[in-house]
Parts: sequence; structure tokens; C-alpha cells
Amino acid sequence: MSRPLTDVEQTCWRAYVESSWALHTRLEDELRAATGLSMADYHVMVVLSEAPDRRLRMGELAGRLVFSPSRITYQIASMVKRGLVRKQSCPQDGRGQEAMLTDAGMAELVRAAPLHLTTVRESFIDHLDPEELAVIARAFTKIRKA
Repeated sequence: MSRPLTDVEQTCWRAYVESSWALHTRLEDELRAATGLSMADYHVMVVLSEAPDRRLRMGELAGRLVFSPSRITYQIASMVKRGLVRKQSCPQDGRGQEAMLTDAGMAELVRAAPLHLTTVRESFIDHLDPEELAVIARAFTKIRKA
């Protein structure tokens, strides 16, 4: 059995959980209201936009997004219906599937990015000094790798 959290650990954990839920809710609500995109849509488009030829194997995309195979399949199917991405066989082996950001998807990302950036700045970045941002980056990079 795990040992109980100390008061400091409990305070830290609760601050993280409550603020991250509130932040994600605000980001999701404002992005959806301004663009019609979900945070999952946006994140998929960002990751694909940064990939060579704006395409990734479905498994790699799922890993980068921390999505289960079924969740990435559902997400990509939804985005295919809206013309934001295309799903196709991998040219290297033909067995795997790739998701590819379409020109329409890239245009949506370019349109949504400044609106999303405003919310990110107002609700997160602008409340922290450079040292705090560096600590957060180090801490969550360490957690992500674990």
C-alpha cells in the first residue's frame, strides 16, 4: 500500500489536478466556440503539421498524442468526415495506415492558432514568470518520459 501524501504533496497534487482540469475546460470551450474544433482536433493537426509531408503512421500519432488505438481511429475518422485529414495506406509497406493533414486541415489550423494562442497566453503563460515556466517544462517532460 502506498504511503499517504504529506500536506505539501497533497496541496501540490490538488493544485495541479484542479487547475489543469479548469485550464483544459477553458481551452476546450473557447477553442470550440471560436473555431468549432476540439482540443483533440487541434492537437492532431499540430502534430501532423510538424511531421514530414504532414503525415504520420496511426500508431506513431497515437503515441505522440497519448491516445489508445481505438481513440485515434475514432478521432481520425471524425476528422476525415470533415475533410481535415485523410487516412491512407503507408507507402513503405502498404499494411499500416497513415493520417495526413489535408490542405483544408492546414488552413483550419492556421485560422485557429492565433485564437487558441490568445487563450493559452491569457489562461496560462501570462500568469507565470520565465523561471516558473522552465520548472514546469522540466517537471512535465520528466513525468511524460516516465
